[in-house]
Amino acid sequence: MNHAVAALQQPIAEVKVGPVQVSAFADMQQLLAFIIREDGSTYAGSAIAINPEKVLTAMRNSEIEAVISGADIRYADGIGVVKVMRRRLKKNVQRIPGCELWQQLMLRAATYKVPVFIVGAKPEVNQQTADKLRAQQVNLVGAVDGYFKDEAALIAQIKQSGARFVSVAMGSPKQELLIQRIRAQHPDCFYMGVGGTYDVFTGNVKRAPELWCKLNLEWAYRLLSQPSRIGRQLGLLRYVWWYFTGKI
Repeated sequence: MNHAVAALQQPIAEVKVGPVQVSAFADMQQLLAFIIREDGSTYAGSAIAINPEKVLTAMRNSEIEAVISGADIRYADGIGVVKVMRRRLKKNVQRIPGCELWQQLMLRAATYKVPVFIVGAKPEVNQQTADKLRAQQVNLVGAVDGYFKDEAALIAQIKQSGARFVSVAMGSPKQELLIQRIRAQHPDCFYMGVGGTYDVFTGNVKRAPELWCKLNLEWAYRLLSQPSRIGRQLGLLRYVWWYFTGKI
């Protein structure tokens, strides 16, 4: 039995961060193997990235909390969430950036011939994403930008395509709500909300340099790049205070 299979047979611990239960995957490789298996099948469910901002939003908005709780996999995409999990579990938990996770899943999908369908982003970005995925030998069975007019037609197209992996880039919680509606009609599939990932993947938006990522300072890079985010970032100070006082 290989290491990946053995790891998947162990129950995944969960840690409550505020009102949100977060799965403590050991690392990205464990999560990749959990979602796309070596026989080409996929986990039938949905995943959502959890960061301090989402935790704070869930604490003050019961509807957002319900959206987050509706996902089957809630993985740690923020260092503030990871720190809480490490303290509670008394062991190392790695951060899993959603953008990197999706890109690695696409490579794994190409390897195991998983049929993929992408939804969201501007028409030109969606097309660029589709072209790049095909160049990576991904079995792309459909691509629809985020400006579609007929949701019923979109769902019918996804069902007809035979997709087993659907990613939606429309921002939270819009993408998660759409995923819930698609999933109700096409359940045997893995779903992932990916926000601005297609923009990063195609080079239309520059991600933080590698050193900033390694130092867990992506938030600071985004703030310097987009000063308009200052209001959102200041809200995270509350999270930091609650972390150090043990309230979260």
